[in-house]
Amino acid sequence: MFPRLGLFSSSLKVRNFSQISQISIMSKLSELRFDNLQLRSLPVEEKEGVHSRQVPNACFSLVNPTPVDNPKLVCAADSALRLLGVERNSVSDQELADVFSGNSILPGSKPAGHCYCGHQFGYFSGQLGDGAAISLGEVIGKDDQRWEIQLKGAGLTPFSRTADGRKVLRSSIREFLCSEAMHHLGIPTTRAGTCVTSDTRVLRDQFYDGRSRHELASVVLRISPTFLRFGSFEIFKSSDEYTGRAGPSEGNVELLQKLTDFTIKTYFPKISQDLTAEERRLAFYCEVVESTARLVAEWQCVGFCHGVLNTDNMSILGVTIDYGPFGFMDAFDPNFICNASDEEGRYTYRKQPEMCRWNLEKLSEALAPVLPQDKSLPLLLSRYDEVYSSHYLEKMRKKLGLLCIDGRDSEDSDLIETLFDTMQATGSDFTNTFVVLESLSPCDEGSQKSCVEKLVEQCITVAESREACKPKFGDGQMAQLLQLVQLQPNLFSDPRALGPLKREMDKAQQYKALESVSEESRRAENVEHWTKWIDTFMKRLQVEVEGQSGSGLDEVQRARRDVMAKTNPRVVLRNYIAQQAIEKAEKGDYAEVWRVLKLLEDPFNVSDQSPAELQPSAQPEAAAASASASAACAAEGEAQPWEDLLKRPPTWAAGLKVS
Repeated sequence: MFPRLGLFSSSLKVRNFSQISQISIMSKLSELRFDNLQLRSLPVEEKEGVHSRQVPNACFSLVNPTPVDNPKLVCAADSALRLLGVERNSVSDQELADVFSGNSILPGSKPAGHCYCGHQFGYFSGQLGDGAAISLGEVIGKDDQRWEIQLKGAGLTPFSRTADGRKVLRSSIREFLCSEAMHHLGIPTTRAGTCVTSDTRVLRDQFYDGRSRHELASVVLRISPTFLRFGSFEIFKSSDEYTGRAGPSEGNVELLQKLTDFTIKTYFPKISQDLTAEERRLAFYCEVVESTARLVAEWQCVGFCHGVLNTDNMSILGVTIDYGPFGFMDAFDPNFICNASDEEGRYTYRKQPEMCRWNLEKLSEALAPVLPQDKSLPLLLSRYDEVYSSHYLEKMRKKLGLLCIDGRDSEDSDLIETLFDTMQATGSDFTNTFVVLESLSPCDEGSQKSCVEKLVEQCITVAESREACKPKFGDGQMAQLLQLVQLQPNLFSDPRALGPLKREMDKAQQYKALESVSEESRRAENVEHWTKWIDTFMKRLQVEVEGQSGSGLDEVQRARRDVMAKTNPRVVLRNYIAQQAIEKAEKGDYAEVWRVLKLLEDPFNVSDQSPAELQPSAQPEAAAASASASAACAAEGEAQPWEDLLKRPPTWAAGLKVS
C-alpha cells in the first residue's frame, strides 16, 4: 500500500533517459540515515490501526500516513533540508512531494504518532496526542546531528478523535513560512523543510460560523531534535480536580522515570550522569525553565504572539513549536490577541510570559512523582523571572543601540517601558518603529525632528482606530446585553463569558470617543507623544557618546547602528503578507510563497534588496510552473508587494482573522 523507495525496486522500469535520472534522484532520499532511538527506547503501543482510542502505558503508536491525490510541492526551504543531508539540486520537486506528503515511505522510516496530554486554555483535557502529525522517524543528518522529521497533516492517527488528521493549504503555508521566518530572526524554533499540497479536499469551517468550504489537504515537513513537549509528561496525571480527566498512563511512575531519564540523557547531554537521579532531573527542569524564559523574551522583542500557549504546545527544548493562529503585531497593543478563538484573552501579547511560567508550573506538577515540587517550584520562582528579565533587557537594549549599560538597568527599563507606553498611545507599528529609531543621532538635532516625523508616519490613523475597535454589537444590542447582566449576573460569573463582553463594552466606548477626534488633532497628539519620548531617549544617548569626538564619535555611531541593524528586522511574517501568498497559492500560483520565503531568509537586510533580488536564486520547478501566473497578475496591474513592505500594512490587513 505504501511504496518504499529503493534504487533496485522491481516495480520501477526504466523507459527513457529522464526516468534513469529519476532513479538516481530517488536514491538520494533513500539514503537518509534513519536511527529511530525514541521508538527503541520508549514503549510503543502494541495495537495498530487509526481508530480513535486511549493509548495507555505507551509514548508512541505506530501508524502510516494516509496517501493524498496528486501531491505537488508548494515550497521547500533549502537550509532546513540541508540539516538532513538533502541538497535541493539532487532531488526533484515531485520526489519531495511524494515522500513528504506521506505517499511514499523511505527505507528505515518507522511512522508513528506521539501520545501526550495538555492543559488547554487553563483546563486539563486528558489525552490529546498527534491527531494530525505523524513522525517518520529520526534522521542522522549534517554533522551527525539527530533530527526527528514529522509530517503535519498526514492523515488519521489513534489521537485524531473526531478530526480527519488533515491540514489545509492556508494553515500549512503559514506554518511553513513562520517556522523559517523565526529561524532566520534568530529565535529558537522547529524548522520546516517542505510544504506539499494535493488534489485531496477536506471540509473546513475556518471561523466556526457555519460557513464551511472544501479546501486542499496539505502537509508540512517539520524538523526538530525532538517533538517531546510539556504535555508528553502529563500522560501520567491522575484525575484532574476540575475536569475529572486523567492521563492514559495514570500513575505509571516507572514509565515517567524512563521518559524523564531518556530525555535528559538524549537531549540534555551536558547534564552529568555522575549526578544523582534527583539532581539530574532538577538540572533538567532548570534547563527547561531557563530556555523557556529566554524564548518568550525573544517573542516579546519582535512582537510575536503564539496564540495557543497550551502545555501541549510547549517544547521541552525551549523552541517555538506548533504554529497555528500566531501573529506578529502591526500597531502596538499589549492586549493584542492573534487567535480569533481566544475570546477570554488568555494568550494576549502581554500575558505570554505569565502563561509560559504557568505552563512550567504544570510541568513541575507532572514531574512531581520523580522530582519533588519542594525542589522544582523554588527553582522556578527564583530563575524564571530573573532569566526572562535579563534576556529581555539585553535584547531591548540592542534594539535601541544602548551599549553603555553598567549600572543603568533601572534607567533603561524605565526608558523601554515608556517607549511601549508611547507606542500604545500612538498605535505605532511595532516592527517599523525600531527601524526608524536607527536614524536618530545623539549629536544631530536635525535627526531628532526627522525621526519624530518618520515615527508619526508609523502611527495608526483615526479611521484605522475606529475600524479596529468597531464593536460587534449595535447600541441596542449592547443595551440589551447590559440589562441581561444586571438581571442574570450568574450567567456571566465565568470569566470566559464576562471577559469577551467587557472587551466589547470597552471597544464600544473607544469607538464612540473617536467620533469627535480628527486626523489633524490625532497627528498633533502623536507628535507631542513622540517628541517627549525622543527627548528622554536623546538624553540617554548622550551617555553613549560621552567623551567622544571626531573619529571616535563616528565609531560609536557605527557600532550602535550596526547592533540595531542586526537586531531589528526590516520584515516579519505579517498576516497580510502570508495572506497574499495563500490566496495566490490557492489559485495554483506558488511563486509568491517562494518569494516570501526568500524575503524572510534575510529579514535584516531586505531594504537593500531590489524586487528582482527577492526571486529564488534557482527557481524551482514548482515556482517556475506558476511564474507565468504571477507575470499575468503583474501585467494586469496587480501591485507587487516588495516596495511597500517597509511601509505600514494596508488598511484591509486589520480585518484579517486567524483561528
